[in-house]
Amino acid sequence: MALIFIRTTIIFVTLLIVMRLMGKSQIGEMQPFEFVITLVIAELACIPMADSSIPLLYGIVAIIAIFVLHQTMWLLNLWFKPVKTVVCGKPSVVINKDGIDEYQLKKNNLDVSDLIESMRSAGYFALDDVYYGLYEANGSFSALPKEEKQSRSLALTLIDGGKIDKKNVSDSGIGDDGLEKFLKGEKVKAAQVLVMTVDGDGRVYFQKKGEKYKILHAEVKGEW
Repeated sequence: MALIFIRTTIIFVTLLIVMRLMGKSQIGEMQPFEFVITLVIAELACIPMADSSIPLLYGIVAIIAIFVLHQTMWLLNLWFKPVKTVVCGKPSVVINKDGIDEYQLKKNNLDVSDLIESMRSAGYFALDDVYYGLYEANGSFSALPKEEKQSRSLALTLIDGGKIDKKNVSDSGIGDDGLEKFLKGEKVKAAQVLVMTVDGDGRVYFQKKGEKYKILHAEVKGEW
């Protein structure tokens, strides 16, 4: 038991030193290659700690090797911008002056609901609360907000990627008939709509696939 305790302490101190040398990004927002390195280091550290038959030096050398690889990648990213783009990726603008960029969303394996969730986490509860929205290379969401927020109540998503959310349609008070009437007024089918949201004041964010968004109005029953 004492041997396991000593081996674990040595590995812990080694990891602590290596993680500190790797910089603050290891304890904050990580780039993809940094995340992979962190997972590998965790796995390498567990093996010599749990199995006393494995020489402790093997684990320490493996962790130091990973550290060297990390520093090499960091230098390549610093000196050669194309390498950084390939390894870490680049920011993707998913909201622009025309609304949601469906191509950029799909390119990043995201959909409208993922975008709306990211916006809510950032404090924006309407799709047109920002001029521009983008996902950084590390996956975090950033936005250029408008001077005044456009919506005063939570917006419900009625159509997402051409699919109708029956529950939200009911909760909004619009109902199936009201939604059908609204779509007929816009001369469009639900499958052609990228996103449609409505807030408690009846303010509608409406964007047809491949077109610029519009702000419209729909009758809702009360506010939520």
